[in-house]
Amino acid sequence: MEFQVLGPVGATVGARHVDIGPARQQCVLAALLIDVGQVVSTDQLIYRVWAEAPPGGARNTLNSYLARIRTILQSLGTDADGVALVRHTGGYALEADAERVDLYCFRRLVRQARDVADDRAGRLLREALDLWQADALTGLSGDWAEATRAQLDDERVRASLLYQDIQLKRGRHEELLPELRDLISSHPFDERLVARLMMVLYRSGRQAEALQLYEQVRSQLAEQLGVDPSPELQARHLEVLSSTPVSSRPTTVSTLPIPRQLPLAPVNFEGRARELAALDRMDEQNTDRLVTLVGTGGIGKTYLALHWAHTNLDRFPDGQLFANLRGFDAAGEHTEPLAVLRGFIEALGVEPGAIPADPDAQSALYRSLVADRRLLIVLDDARDAAHVIPVLPGSPACTVLITSRNRLADLAVTHGARTLALDVLDPGAARRMLTLRIGKVRAAAEADAVTALLEYCAGLPLALGILASRAMTHPGLPLAFLAEELREESSRLDALHVGGPGTDIRAIFASSYRSLEPSAARALGLLGLAPGPTIGLLAVTALLDLPIGRARSLLRSLEDAHLLCQYVPQRYRMHDLVRLCAMETAERDISAEERTVAMRRLGGFYLRGAFAADRLLYPNRPGLGLDLPVDGLAPEPPRDTAAALAWFDAEYVCLMAIQRLTAAWGWDTATLQLAWALDTYCWRQVRLVDGSGMWAAGLEAAERLEDTAARAVAHWRLGFSRAMVGERDGVLGHMYQALSLFKESGDAVSAAHVHQSLGWVFTQWGERRQALHHSSRALADFQTLDTPAWEANALNAAAWCLAQLDQHKQAYVYCEQALALFREQDDLDGEAATLDSMGYISHRMGRHNEAIGHYRCAVELRDATGNASQKADTLNRMGDAHEAAGEHAQAYQAWAHALDLYRRQHRVKDAERTQAKLDAAGYSAAGPQM
Repeated sequence: MEFQVLGPVGATVGARHVDIGPARQQCVLAALLIDVGQVVSTDQLIYRVWAEAPPGGARNTLNSYLARIRTILQSLGTDADGVALVRHTGGYALEADAERVDLYCFRRLVRQARDVADDRAGRLLREALDLWQADALTGLSGDWAEATRAQLDDERVRASLLYQDIQLKRGRHEELLPELRDLISSHPFDERLVARLMMVLYRSGRQAEALQLYEQVRSQLAEQLGVDPSPELQARHLEVLSSTPVSSRPTTVSTLPIPRQLPLAPVNFEGRARELAALDRMDEQNTDRLVTLVGTGGIGKTYLALHWAHTNLDRFPDGQLFANLRGFDAAGEHTEPLAVLRGFIEALGVEPGAIPADPDAQSALYRSLVADRRLLIVLDDARDAAHVIPVLPGSPACTVLITSRNRLADLAVTHGARTLALDVLDPGAARRMLTLRIGKVRAAAEADAVTALLEYCAGLPLALGILASRAMTHPGLPLAFLAEELREESSRLDALHVGGPGTDIRAIFASSYRSLEPSAARALGLLGLAPGPTIGLLAVTALLDLPIGRARSLLRSLEDAHLLCQYVPQRYRMHDLVRLCAMETAERDISAEERTVAMRRLGGFYLRGAFAADRLLYPNRPGLGLDLPVDGLAPEPPRDTAAALAWFDAEYVCLMAIQRLTAAWGWDTATLQLAWALDTYCWRQVRLVDGSGMWAAGLEAAERLEDTAARAVAHWRLGFSRAMVGERDGVLGHMYQALSLFKESGDAVSAAHVHQSLGWVFTQWGERRQALHHSSRALADFQTLDTPAWEANALNAAAWCLAQLDQHKQAYVYCEQALALFREQDDLDGEAATLDSMGYISHRMGRHNEAIGHYRCAVELRDATGNASQKADTLNRMGDAHEAAGEHAQAYQAWAHALDLYRRQHRVKDAERTQAKLDAAGYSAAGPQM
């Protein structure tokens, strides 16, 4: 059984035609045949049949068509062996050997023709073209059918042009005329075909007829489309017009050599689907004939260019030129454009002695030689625009691919170049690439080591290739050994080196580094030292100690060199391996004193920003008692709580990294201040483990400072943060030590805060009497000290403890007092906490609707203050109240929302308890069954 799409859609068994059914059913079959052996989703099938306007019962209708096609196949019995319509998750596939489909036979024959001698190629192409019965998908209408027909028709035209090239070499001009005329009659505006027919007519001695054809097409283009002929067609016209008639000449062609200069195609190529598709579109649509592939060294620009070039050889029947410009050669030996130009001219058949000495004359000769020729020109490793402009053709018939580590923005401005910027491979493509090279068995046997290698390479193709080479060279070497070499940052670059400088990450980076201006090189080194994976524009200005305009200019130069990426506006990141190289250059080229001063500027910037944002999150918080640095740049102060949270969200990873740096460098005051400034954000956003580690570093710093108040604060917050992550060991020791130190220093307010924290700790541990004791002590102290804001907190804390002991009336009175004080202080977070307590108390007293009202107000305030941690708790309790009130759907929604938040916050025990509620209530994933 065989299938046809290169004409009317159908199927045959031997010479017998198989009735496929009506047009829509044929379209379904065609939609499967175009992607034979692959799953086509149901949504894709519906689109291919009905486009953007499917009928209401499209899925049912589609299923009916599929069932009929399956019935047809089954009715053929053994004639349809090896052919099956198979249902897969989300779609269908027509499982069959691709050779049963005429389209795939056509493509195979064209591919084979590219790789054999002309005689054999001509026969293969003739066989391929004879498979076409008519236009592809004849009789089918709709957007998909029209687009597919146009695409396949272009493949047919390209194959025909390739066949004609071979016949022209043999001097068989007259034989091509009937087929060319037929093609033009169905493609009247395809100027490639018109130019070819003009050439055939001219070389057949029919110059006048060629000129008449041009005039006819020119008039049609002007009248029907309002455009002039393309430059390619105009050039062909001038060539015919300026030449003498050739009727007396023999019909053999004076052929020019066809250069085939492409290096070997890359093996085990993986990924880059987006870029390959973009290159295909640009070439097919003839919209972009000058394309720059740009990216950092080792990103795979040359591999991509060569892979695409070898895959599309049929698009360039006149040959392929290639030059390595060595723009970033490790030895600094760049290839001069004039040397490339002369090499190309010789490759195009000009004897060396006939090449003019004048550079301008050479350029003119080169442009004449490539005019109207469908050539691919690959210019690899260009340093800048000036490096390639002398080698650019003047004909739009040529396609030029340029690779560079620089952005080559000049070419986009002056020559309309289209830029494709390459990023690292996505994790899936990186894994497939490494697996292809080391083998599936070895990769599966050492899966953990493979994962580690992928992490250390961070998607950089060159690094993956180096590791694969080392692994293949030493098949007995465990991959875990390689992973261990890479684990330490200090030795990672040493492990990523095999052979010469082209396969050495450090050497690749060094050649890019040498191309930078000194100020940009200094900026790159300092950016490599900056803690954290990303950095904002203002932080850069602080680090470099430069005005913002100058900092932007340097950042742009680093972006142009693809050593830095602005991944969102005013925020930058650097590849991990580039960062390691930048750190090495900084340690070599920047003095220790300058590096230290720069890091202090950056630390001061983050510290001032964190304190300003923290004041908005917790306006009534007591001070730490340590002076902030007064010199240097500070971030713009956040306008409100939302802006403060957004600043912390953006800078959090960098803030944690800068604290690790200050701790490592012994900057104790800054280490403690950063822990304090991050404390509120950490517990509100449930960064509890980070908070515990942060305060451990803070305590060590405080001990070295020998500051009693600082030590007391660090013990208090470390004990509390450990309790928040569920630890018990050492919690009370730190808390009681804090109490002792605060009393020693006479700080009654802070001692009261510790009592209140102890009340919370004992509540979590279920020791209710102890919790009430400490909460009551805190309340008494705050009332004595006349601190309304803290008195409100203590009232709410004591109320919660009373409610745990079923003393609901007194608890509710405390809450009402706390609520009034919080509202006087405009403390939204305190107000939310108190409303949550009131909801809990009302629920315990059986007033469920009242409880739900309190909880709703609390949730709104939690959202306003960004308190995600306690929002989850409030939602959980609100679900209890809804369930008790018989509002099962609302209970499910509240519990499900809380469960989602708990899981995002990695609060495993809370998530398990909430899931148990849902299970006990019999709620499925879809909610309660009503």
